[in-house]
Amino acid sequence: MSGLIELTPFDLALAALLILANAAVSIALDLRLGRRLALAAIRAVVQLSLLGFLLERIFNAGGPLPVILMLVFMATLSGFEAVRRTTRRVRGITLVSTSVMLVTSLVIAFYGVHFVLEVDPWWKPQYIIPILGMILGNSLTGVALGLETTLEGFSRERDQVESLLAHGASRREASHDIVRRAVRTGTIPILNAMVAAGLISIPGMMTGQILAGEDPMSASRYQIFILFSITGAVALGTISVVTLASRLVFDERCRLRLDRVREVGGDN
Repeated sequence: MSGLIELTPFDLALAALLILANAAVSIALDLRLGRRLALAAIRAVVQLSLLGFLLERIFNAGGPLPVILMLVFMATLSGFEAVRRTTRRVRGITLVSTSVMLVTSLVIAFYGVHFVLEVDPWWKPQYIIPILGMILGNSLTGVALGLETTLEGFSRERDQVESLLAHGASRREASHDIVRRAVRTGTIPILNAMVAAGLISIPGMMTGQILAGEDPMSASRYQIFILFSITGAVALGTISVVTLASRLVFDERCRLRLDRVREVGGDN
């Protein structure tokens, strides 16, 4: 099988015509999406170009330090971004989200690279960086959905939670239904992706390997490994953030403190 076909700037310009066509439709139908499409496209080009430039340097550097710094930066940024996507915040949630994303994503990425793929050394950038990136992209969505559902649930069901507390329920018992619903909401996207994989869609990693000329069966095995890793990270990250967020809305006397929750514009 042949290798990957190189894309030139002219090829990318041809692909950009698809964005321009959508912008034209938006203008014609007065959807007011043209500006957002253009800004999103420009941002994607700039960010991906910078990422390619940076990764090229990291790949050529040799040594674990640049790789580790990149991993920590990616995980930290994803923790901030998960909170930024919500419309409600509670004091301390940014630290919680960042800490959870750092621990869960790095542990699962290390487990996959070291024990499953048996990469030696584990910090080889062509393995650990893209794997962590895929884990973080999906974990970010799960954590953001779970967090949003948690804080919205406490705001909407305040009377029910306070009634349970008044009748002797513990903080955990009073928040159980909200936590369970939030975790389910956060994990739905990755569960849907697993169900659709191979029947409705060809996932990104498998597509990339096939385009690069890899054997389809080998590509499918890699994709299964990635899906399992992502699902584990999403579930663990969502459970952790939702559980910790539910504690932040209670004080040391187990009183519901919605005055700690504030509404913001969000960026969903």
